[in-house]
Amino acid sequence: MNPLDPTPNLIDQVYARILEGIADHSLPPGHRIRQSELAERLGVSRQPVSHALHLLHRQGLVVESGRKGFEVTRLDPVRIRQLYEVRSAVDGLAARLAAQHATTDASGRADLEQALHAGRHIDDTTPLATLIARDDDFHRAIYRLSGNPAIEETVTSQWPHMRRSMAMVLAELNYRVSAWDEHEDIAARILAGDAAGAEAAAQMHALTAGRTTEEHLKAQAGRRASKAA
Repeated sequence: MNPLDPTPNLIDQVYARILEGIADHSLPPGHRIRQSELAERLGVSRQPVSHALHLLHRQGLVVESGRKGFEVTRLDPVRIRQLYEVRSAVDGLAARLAAQHATTDASGRADLEQALHAGRHIDDTTPLATLIARDDDFHRAIYRLSGNPAIEETVTSQWPHMRRSMAMVLAELNYRVSAWDEHEDIAARILAGDAAGAEAAAQMHALTAGRTTEEHLKAQAGRRASKAA
């Protein structure tokens, strides 16, 4: 058997690093990506960067810009609302199933409690990347506690887009606190075995986040239009 080519692993690493930058807005919407510059920053050749960017292009996270160039896709307020509408249904199902399993899955309960505890220790100085990771951990704990792996598999394909949206709303100091108030309410209902209440709370949480993001994006578009006029 021939030795394995280590390049695919390097492509995965480059992909993950670029995706992280897109998610936490260190590569903001509309940012022009220069492959040579990015390759130099990451300490790799242009080849894995090119492969990673084409993967991101297939996901709709970057778009072609100019000759062999890419830029970070701008967030579409309508598309984001649509994603959150779907997520509302999926998260509601996950929360309902999690509440039904909460009394028998001690490990799952502990994971959810730990994720909630970690999220409650954020403050005004917590980096945006950490905020996103804490939010991610909380929701994934619910998906696992639901006992239905298809839920997490369904959400994973859209998670990069959701993380970009989360970065926008979590950057607001008022919402980063209220989001965890909502998380605490969801978790309390799940741990109490209140399936209907957990489902309703999870659905409302997703819809609120979607509405908040849509409003922010429309306001930004309005400001850009005013400056251009």
